[in-house]
Amino acid sequence: MKLLCTSDQLLEAQSRGFEINGRKLFATRRNGQVFVYDNRCPHRGVPLEWQPDQFLDPSASLIHCATHGALFLIESGECVAGPCEGRSLTGIASHEDHQGVWIETPASD
Repeated sequence: MKLLCTSDQLLEAQSRGFEINGRKLFATRRNGQVFVYDNRCPHRGVPLEWQPDQFLDPSASLIHCATHGALFLIESGECVAGPCEGRSLTGIASHEDHQGVWIETPASD
């Protein structure tokens, strides 16, 4: 397990990008729960954000791929609109405790 960030570094309805072992990830918090995914759109394999730490749509209710507009459910990573509809982001196992958000250490690509 690897400490990704402290809890106060990932606030409700926000997202944040990370690079661990050369692998790009991002995390977001919704309804107090943290979700961590590979920062890679299943459509073209490109990073999702258009600016650092900008992974959510304007309402902060969906994950948004800035390249082709795909939208993903925060809780599951499933694409619900756009060119990769029906496919999903790759989730990273995580948990949160008093120290912060921990992830299963992903291998480098």
